[in-house]
Amino acid sequence: MKAYLAVICLGVFALMALSNAIVPVLPAFAPGAAEEGAIYAAYFLGAFLFTLPGGILSDRYGRVPVIRAGLVLTVISGALLFCASGPLPVIALRFIEGLGAGLFIAAGMSYINSQPNHTRLSGYYLAMLNVGLVAGLAISGWLATRFSEPALGIGVFTLISLGALAAGLIIRETPVAHSCTAASPRQDLRGIAALIRAHVRLWYSAIVLVGITGVISSLYPGFSKEPADVLGIWLAAMSVATIITVLVISRFPLPARDTIRWSAVLMAGGVLLSFVSPFGFVVLGALAGIVMVAQMAILAGEQDRQGLVMGLFSTASYLGMTILPFIAGILAEGAGYPYAFVFTAILGGTVAFLICGRRCNPAPTGM
Repeated sequence: MKAYLAVICLGVFALMALSNAIVPVLPAFAPGAAEEGAIYAAYFLGAFLFTLPGGILSDRYGRVPVIRAGLVLTVISGALLFCASGPLPVIALRFIEGLGAGLFIAAGMSYINSQPNHTRLSGYYLAMLNVGLVAGLAISGWLATRFSEPALGIGVFTLISLGALAAGLIIRETPVAHSCTAASPRQDLRGIAALIRAHVRLWYSAIVLVGITGVISSLYPGFSKEPADVLGIWLAAMSVATIITVLVISRFPLPARDTIRWSAVLMAGGVLLSFVSPFGFVVLGALAGIVMVAQMAILAGEQDRQGLVMGLFSTASYLGMTILPFIAGILAEGAGYPYAFVFTAILGGTVAFLICGRRCNPAPTGM
C-alpha cells in the first residue's frame, strides 16, 4: 500500500507541476486573452474527456495500467510542448497532456477514496496535488525570469514526470475482484445516469467552484501585466492555502452540505476580492480545499464503483476548468475584465442556492 500511495502522490505532483508550468508564461505563447484562455482550457478539456473513461477502465482492468498510460501521455506531450511555438500547436499539445492527466487522476483518486481512511488520505493526496501546482507556478516563473526561456519549466517537470513513470512501472496490482469488472457498456451507462441523478447538485458545485480557481488563474496574467515571477508567487499562494486547508479540514468531521454551501458564498466574495487584491488568491485557494474534501467525503459512500464515481467527479471538475476560463477570457476581451470577474462571482453564488437540495448528502466529511 505504501509503495502504491507513494507512486500516486509522486505522479500527481509531477502532473500538476507540468500542467501549471505554462501559466506564468502564458503571454509568451499567446497574443491575447482569448488565446491564453484557450491554451489554459485545452488541458482541462482533454482531462474532462478522459477522466470518466479512465474511471471505468480502472474499475474493469485495475488502476495500475491506467496510471501508467496517463503518465506515458504526459511525458510525450510535455517533451513536445517544450519544443513547440505558436498558439495552435501549444493548444493541441495541452489537450493531449490533459488526456494523460484524466487517466491518471481518475485511477489515482479511485484508489484513495476506496480506502478505509479515505478522508485522511484525500487530504494527503490533495496536498501533493497542490504542492505540484505551487512548484509548477513558482519554479516555472522563476526560471523564465532568470534565464529568459519561457519553456524551461516545462522541460524540468517533464523530466520529473518521466521519473514518476519509471516508478509506476515497478508497482503491481491484483486484478479487480468486484462485480463491476463484468459490467456491460449498457450497465455502465445506466450506472453513470444513476450517479448523475443522485448527485446532480454536487456535480454542479464541482463544475463551478473548481472552475472559479481556473478563471482567476487564467485571467490574472493578462489582467495584472505583472512579470512571470510575481505572477508565479501570487498564483502559488492559492495552492499553498489549499494545501493547508486540506490537511487541516480532513481531520475534522464537518457537515459536508453546509460546508460546500457556505464556501460557495465566500468564494463569490473571494473572486471580487481578487479583482482588487492578490490576497483573493489565498481566500479562493483555502475555500477550494475545503470544498474538495467535503465533496470527496460525500462520494466515498459510493464504494461499489469508486473508479466511475471519481471519474465523474474529476469530469465535473475539469469541465469547470475547461469552459469557465474560456468563457471568462472571451468576456474579458470583449467587454472588459471587470465583467469577467463579476460573472464569475455570480456563478459562485448560484451554488449556495442549488446545493441545498435533498439529494446532497449532509453527512460529515469524516464519514
